[in-house]
Amino acid sequence: MRPAPIHYQSPDEDSGRWLGFRFRPGDIVISTRRKTGTTWMQMICALLIFQTPELPDSLWHLSPWLDNEVLPLGFQYGQLAEQQHRRFIKTHTPLDGIPLHPEVTYIVTGRHPLDTFVSLCRHNEMIGHPPVGSGPPPAKHPAGPPRPPIPGGPPMPGRPHMPEDRHRPHVSPARPMPPPMPATVPAPPMSPEKLHDALLGWIADDDDPRRNLDSLPGVLWHLSDAWARRGAPNVLLVHYDNLLADLAGQMRWLAGRLGIAVPENAWPALTQAATLKRMRDSAERLVPTPPGVVKDPASFFRRGTSGAGREILSDEEMAGYYARAAQLAPPDMLEWLHSPSDLAG
Repeated sequence: MRPAPIHYQSPDEDSGRWLGFRFRPGDIVISTRRKTGTTWMQMICALLIFQTPELPDSLWHLSPWLDNEVLPLGFQYGQLAEQQHRRFIKTHTPLDGIPLHPEVTYIVTGRHPLDTFVSLCRHNEMIGHPPVGSGPPPAKHPAGPPRPPIPGGPPMPGRPHMPEDRHRPHVSPARPMPPPMPATVPAPPMSPEKLHDALLGWIADDDDPRRNLDSLPGVLWHLSDAWARRGAPNVLLVHYDNLLADLAGQMRWLAGRLGIAVPENAWPALTQAATLKRMRDSAERLVPTPPGVVKDPASFFRRGTSGAGREILSDEEMAGYYARAAQLAPPDMLEWLHSPSDLAG
């Protein structure tokens, strides 16, 4: 018997929203830490599924972020129930917080944690803080220890629209779009000195991963859990640096693992559409929030390279980081994370 999923909760996310979700065979779950290539992987999956650079809708609508509490759960469930294409769903929940089914593929992305932190800081400068009153309601449960499973457990995979799925809320066929969110207020940029000090503090912090998944322990918890499951045929690990180094090869590898046949003459256009430059040009349709939240969508794809974190630290500080990471994750996973190869994504 599988253990019940761990319950993760933050002010705008609740992994408990997965417990009532009815999976379909062939579903794809993209499980990532923030700023490790989430939108990039969503775009790659979209291109492989639709096999055209001209997507039929905005990416955030095609690939909903299910555990995000900004959008009502009924709207999210209804949106996914109406989709006729192969579904690919975004989450920032580790795999130990999601129901796992053999007919579903789970993709987990990894990126050097130092680059992840710097990118997250720049992202927070761009997003800022929502105006008072525009965010989700306060958390209904304290974050941290696992929540007991829902009585009866989550529904098992099967055909969609099963009448016995008592957990699924009713959604009208004329499903209204939620009202647009107000634009956020950008934060002032961090000075190099402040960013340096913040990075050192982030490395040293000993946060409980269940309370702060964006901490260093949280990032390595998420990846270590996926690493331990990598032998399963439906769990795929993809490294951000490998996408940078060989995007075409990584896309072909993913298509093979997902069982998607792509005509040879379609590959050049699909690969080009998945480049960060082309995604920057199409940012209005790709940023992972409802329209209007980010003033300059192209700024979401800010740098898209590696090494930003390592540029900030001295050799001695880098040694301190490696010693801290060694306390938090298995050595073979850290070797892959810090020195990726094309052997495992």
